[in-house]
Amino acid sequence: MKQIFISALFFISTTVSAQTGIAGRIIDKVTKEPVEYAMVQLVQNGEAGLADKEGQFNIAIATDSAELLITGIGYEPSRMMYARTGKTITVELQRGMVNLKELVLTSGHFNNNASNAISKIDLQLRPVKSSQELLRNVPGLFIAQHQGGGKAEQIFLRGYDIDHGTDIQVTVDGLPVNLVSHAHGQGYADLHFVIPELIKNIDYGKGPYYKEHGNLNTAAYVQLETKTKLDKNTVQLEGGSFNTFRALAMLKLLDKKNQDAYIASEILYSDGPFKNAQQFNRFNVQARYNLALTPKSKISFTTSLLNSRWNAGGQIPQRAIDNGTITRFGEIDGEGGYTGRFNASIKSTHQLSSNSSFENQAFYSRYHFNLFSNFTFFLNDPVNGDQIRQKEKRDILGYQAKYTLKKYAGNVKFTTTAGAGVRNDRTHNSGLSHTKDMTTLLDDIQLGDINETNAWVYADEKISMGKWLINPGIRADWFNFKYNNKLTAMQQQQSRAIVSPALNLEYNLSKKIQLYVKTGKGFHSNDTRVVLDNTAKKILPAVYGTDLGLTWKPVPQLLVNAAVWYLRSEQEFVYVGDEGIVEAGGSSSRQGIDLSLRYQLTKNIFADANINLAKARAIGEAKGNNYIPLAPTVTSTGGINYQATSGLNGSLRYRYIKNRPANEDGSVTALGYFVADASLNYTQKKYEIGLVAENLLNTKWNEAQFETTSRLKNEPDAVTELHFTPGTPFFVKARIAVFF
Repeated sequence: MKQIFISALFFISTTVSAQTGIAGRIIDKVTKEPVEYAMVQLVQNGEAGLADKEGQFNIAIATDSAELLITGIGYEPSRMMYARTGKTITVELQRGMVNLKELVLTSGHFNNNASNAISKIDLQLRPVKSSQELLRNVPGLFIAQHQGGGKAEQIFLRGYDIDHGTDIQVTVDGLPVNLVSHAHGQGYADLHFVIPELIKNIDYGKGPYYKEHGNLNTAAYVQLETKTKLDKNTVQLEGGSFNTFRALAMLKLLDKKNQDAYIASEILYSDGPFKNAQQFNRFNVQARYNLALTPKSKISFTTSLLNSRWNAGGQIPQRAIDNGTITRFGEIDGEGGYTGRFNASIKSTHQLSSNSSFENQAFYSRYHFNLFSNFTFFLNDPVNGDQIRQKEKRDILGYQAKYTLKKYAGNVKFTTTAGAGVRNDRTHNSGLSHTKDMTTLLDDIQLGDINETNAWVYADEKISMGKWLINPGIRADWFNFKYNNKLTAMQQQQSRAIVSPALNLEYNLSKKIQLYVKTGKGFHSNDTRVVLDNTAKKILPAVYGTDLGLTWKPVPQLLVNAAVWYLRSEQEFVYVGDEGIVEAGGSSSRQGIDLSLRYQLTKNIFADANINLAKARAIGEAKGNNYIPLAPTVTSTGGINYQATSGLNGSLRYRYIKNRPANEDGSVTALGYFVADASLNYTQKKYEIGLVAENLLNTKWNEAQFETTSRLKNEPDAVTELHFTPGTPFFVKARIAVFF
């Protein structure tokens, strides 16, 4: 049945006849790079179509000439007359201000007319200024840092405590960020190797509906893209509270007609607000080279390097503050770590014809990780304490390819995408150890080498006919898990496969209202050590989801996106790397409402708000004892932005999360918070001066929170209560950037 379905997708798109129309490509006037998902409208009848990711479009016309209106978010609109010649046209757009009135709802690129538009608006109005902010561009997504600035953030979305990446797939320029079977937890996603000023696009999709994205894409996927080329050189200096300093340089190395290159680097240092200085330091560098082999074929090579080291106060119990043992920003035991990652990627794209393209990419990463923690203090070892070290070295090697074909039958457009890939992760001495003072090894708890391979194929068909967009898709993944246990001299191996279908529908009720329904199956793999230990009931537990939503423009300057959604997980399973144990449970359900609003008050003033409601429950557990710990229930983000091409611009923003259960029966509460930030910039052609104030109201808030059983050194018995990492107090940072 699966083979028949896949064959049908290809048969439909390869047996229809081509349609004559206006074919062209939309590019940035300065960089000559494609303008993704730009809008092309026929002025005489208002018919519209979207360009694809490469800026290419094809729109049907019934006459030999037409007037076109071409718009893109963050670009000045362009009008042109077209006379039928059969030749492909090129349209250059000049960068300008965001104008919501120019955004038209049209079918043709599922998930790219609403969420992609929102993402582009947000990134244009409030560019990301730190790597921690990257994921916050996804409406409803919250993060928490709880063990020093160099550790990957904890993630929350759609009723999931995603930990550090178990239920969200993250990529940068096609390179996987998530690390499967990681020493600290499954799917560990550390984005600190990304220089935020290089980000040009943040694409995301909530739910398991997107077949190009496989393992870990259950709650969502996030796909970051860095700049292909620089439009200017930049040197920037920043300084702020808590002995914080950052330097950035982005320089063009080559700028020719058929080839270009750049290099960017940052150095960051901060002591943080803690009693014992974090001494957090991070060094990043990224270089990129692009070569146009022919007018229709190009190749790019990207490499990046991260090195980071830090100390941390860790999670502290409330009772230690109440009895005066420590202050709110004190610590019980020294924590910290160091990590590094080298990435290399080579990617080629070939425009085979005006309606077909082929893309392939090979990538490699070398990674190391070393983290010291102590969450229980003197619970297990009253003499030496419970400090642990998690470590690993890892090599990642992978390849992926994608073929896209567009065909037409009358007014029906078929877009077929087929892809395949393989990824291999090999870790060396993945270990969990009992240590003291971050120097003395007391004993090894786990030690071994992991060899995990994931191979996949997928097919996705988009059928656009009139007001309808029908999008079936299917994906098959195969895994091979190997583990060499160096403590028991045992080697184990197991393989498993999973098939994930999806069907998405979209209907343009009018030029103001677009309705959609998404249904699909996704999954996340379990840790190799757990798979081979046979502890998990499901090696590849599936998640089934449905979204019912609408995108609405009630007035030209207002964009509304709303969805009612449901997710059901086959198994709640967590590999607790901190203890080397497994926490396996039953199935769970999550349901909720997402609402996003983007409103343009004037030419320069924009307001936005995201409101997200979720209810997460364990299935089969008694009522009142079926809460999923730390699952967010109510979250909201938003603000107001003033944007001008030069002179003053700035924003005032907030984020809010409601109190939520920290354990299964709700007897311990993770406290909610409301935090406001502000920024002010003065921009000129050759320079920019900026000021950022975080936690403007100096709110006393808990960033990360857990129910934990621990024992302080002089306590006779263990105590179970809320442990937390305090959120940063009022923080000010200034910067100056020079452009040339």
